[in-house]
Amino acid sequence: MGVDPKHADQMVRGAAVLPNGTGKKVRVIAFAQGDKARDAQAAGADAVGAEDLAKRIEGGWLDFDVAVATPDLMGQVGRLGRVLGPRGLMPNPKSGTVTFDVGKAVRDAKGGRVEFRVDKTGVIHTIVGKSSFSQQQIVGNLATLIDAVNRARPAGIKGTYIRAAHLTSTQGPSVKLDLSTVSELAGSAGS
Repeated sequence: MGVDPKHADQMVRGAAVLPNGTGKKVRVIAFAQGDKARDAQAAGADAVGAEDLAKRIEGGWLDFDVAVATPDLMGQVGRLGRVLGPRGLMPNPKSGTVTFDVGKAVRDAKGGRVEFRVDKTGVIHTIVGKSSFSQQQIVGNLATLIDAVNRARPAGIKGTYIRAAHLTSTQGPSVKLDLSTVSELAGSAGS
């Protein structure tokens, strides 16, 4: 990336819902009450609750990948910051996991929502699928991700925003992607 992450105004951060998913089974919990709890349950949340769920987590239960919460319950969830924060599980309004539309947040998390963030070296690492995906599935996911990265462009960036893009398997060599083709794909995903 053509950004300097040491400057707060040049942080690139966001999320994208991949059209073909990530290929992983995601376990989602929801901090919600009443109608919102029923919405989360209907959307496929693995565990739904409020005070009871907080007590389970305080007791050491961390068998989930994503936590979603309604804003009115963030007071209870905030007490879990020492447990959830270091593991990257704390619900956050910027990442879309603190919302009154809990059903949509759960569906997005289950359906292939990935978060991206530039690291201290100016690189974004994230998943776009599995090696078992077809070429069309990977290209569709990649186009959606690049479009989301382009939309997350900070206003103060001058010059080249995306300098290079590489695609790799977990333990394999990387393949450099042609930036003009990637940008073209991203443009088609955004429309």
